[in-house]
Amino acid sequence: MKRGEIRWYKFAKPDKKRPILILTRDSALEFLGEVTVAPITSTVRAIPSEVFLSKSDGMQKDCAINFDHVQTVSKGGIGSLITVLSSKKMRELRSALLFALGFSVSSSDCLI
Repeated sequence: MKRGEIRWYKFAKPDKKRPILILTRDSALEFLGEVTVAPITSTVRAIPSEVFLSKSDGMQKDCAINFDHVQTVSKGGIGSLITVLSSKKMRELRSALLFALGFSVSSSDCLI
């Protein structure tokens, strides 16, 4: 498991099994029982807190990484690998995550 991987995760009801993006830094993953993830949804709203994904990114259909719902989940519940995001797509994540957390994308004092 590595940062930037998209894997399956079974959320508690009423949610379902859905793809998630691993956000936790690689150097911490082996020491943690929980990891920070962003869920992926087929509901694409085209808002600044989302990153669009398509077949060209390794997904089965158009979808979006939703940074308004970032959460920490049990590492044991994370399933099989779907795809790994490109470095270009990973760079797009920064703006969406900062927007979702209420930080200015152009702020020089952010360390993310």
